[in-house]
Amino acid sequence: MYETIVVGFDESPSSKAAVIEAANWIKRHGGQLFLVHSVFFDTEEYGIAPEQLEKRLKIGEKVCVETKDMITKEFGIDAHYVLCEGEPPAVLVDVAQGKQADLIMLGTYGRKGLNRLLMGSVTAEVILDSSIDTLIVKKPCSECTGSYKSILVPFDGSESSIKALTRALQLSKIDGAEVTVQYVIPRYEEMVDFFKTDSISKSLHEEAVKIIAKAVDLAKVQGITPRTEIAEGQAAEKTVETAGRLKVDLIAIGSHGYRGINKAIMGSTAERVIMNSSCPVLVVR
Repeated sequence: MYETIVVGFDESPSSKAAVIEAANWIKRHGGQLFLVHSVFFDTEEYGIAPEQLEKRLKIGEKVCVETKDMITKEFGIDAHYVLCEGEPPAVLVDVAQGKQADLIMLGTYGRKGLNRLLMGSVTAEVILDSSIDTLIVKKPCSECTGSYKSILVPFDGSESSIKALTRALQLSKIDGAEVTVQYVIPRYEEMVDFFKTDSISKSLHEEAVKIIAKAVDLAKVQGITPRTEIAEGQAAEKTVETAGRLKVDLIAIGSHGYRGINKAIMGSTAERVIMNSSCPVLVVR
């Protein structure tokens, strides 16, 4: 399924978790692993201390070699590394494209070391610009096993959510994961300021049942019977809440906004899920 994985590596604990998760996946399922370490050096900084660029590149190479050797020693697999100068998001996307990767793995780190998850961060820019799936690893190294036994899929019937469900079903076949599909009935009265009558509530619930039934039918074609949940409220909030309650290993979500809104991450359900979830999130393209 994922035969070539590119991991963004910056020495942070979260990126180390991504490396270990990827190494475990490759060990279990085979494939190639590429570590990508990018040294960003802006023009102003370069003008003040140009010698620092070469120094940082040497440090970066040392870290990559040490990490590569660790992977071979601890996991018994080959690993490769790519050391580049440039903006981390652009470098990661370019390397992934050049290596014909299937998946990019990232820890939850912000741009230039800032303690922020998405807005303006490496993570957000990679998700926005990448044409392949991105897995955001949100767990300590000790819990990184490269396998998933329970997957939650926020599903609204859109093409994006169908792709996310398809990917979850593929993972389920590999690791025998239980798949839960959830549809969240939006609180339309909060969005358009109207009074929701009993008949409207009934109609919304009937629509929810139809959408969930569509997901079940798609899963059964693959020989899988998923669990189903219907909730009401804000989609991202309910997704995170359900993931915590069910203690799922992974959330698989489409890259577009809820109900087919034509935007990838910024301001969308996917962004809020990534920001607030305590488990890894797979953003499916």
